Amino acid sequence: MQCPSCQNTDSRVLESRSADSGRSVRRRRECLNCDFRFTTYERVETTPINVLKRSGAKELFNRSKIINGLNRACEKTLIHGSKIEFIVDEIELELHQGVCKEIKSIEIGEMVLTHLKDINEVAYIRFASVYRQFNGINDFMKTLEALKPIKKEQLASVI
Repeated sequence: MQCPSCQNTDSRVLESRSADSGRSVRRRRECLNCDFRFTTYERVETTPINVLKRSGAKELFNRSKIINGLNRACEKTLIHGSKIEFIVDEIELELHQGVCKEIKSIEIGEMVLTHLKDINEVAYIRFASVYRQFNGINDFMKTLEALKPIKKEQLASVI
């Protein structure tokens, strides 16, 4: 590992610990030349996932795009950085566990909405309004109606 300070390639590991819920290893190192201390992360290399955009274009999966979208949707809510990271980690894990290494952006958006629906309805509506490209109040109303829990009397009338 190359020292960020002096570019020497000799370093020793001072400490190793699990990071990212066991998906990576964090190592604290010390340069043997200049005694500079730095941190490295070791992760398993995964097969890249291609995302098929609505336009038909393909691009590599980029978790920061989901993080940015979630940050905007979760502004002024109780959902903060660590929870957003957890949601993105879960989605990324689902994608890597899947057989197909190509996924439509629509499917990723639905995965995000599934997570948000259980956490915060306001963030869900905000994300859905951008992701589903709402054109007016009717789109909001349809989504709000779908979020309403089924009441007991409605359930009884169905049975």
